[in-house]
Amino acid sequence: MTTTDMISAAALLMMVVIAVLLLVQYLKTQEVWEAIVTCKTSMRWARIQESENRELRSALRAEKAHVDQLQRKVRLLEGLLPEGQ
Repeated sequence: MTTTDMISAAALLMMVVIAVLLLVQYLKTQEVWEAIVTCKTSMRWARIQESENRELRSALRAEKAHVDQLQRKVRLLEGLLPEGQ
């Protein structure tokens, strides 16, 4: 083997090592990308649930106010009715 052949073999070996390292980096990048996509999906659902929770709390407050209003009317009517009825 001549010096030129040795240099060519070393260069080829280095290119193979670089290709393997690039493949490893690509696979790691794919894992990170999948994690990002999963996180984005989770954040989207979290925002949707947060919005629904706000709407439900608002509806609950409105219902409580309505119940309070009805209870005041009942107490008022009880005060107007005679004792026997």
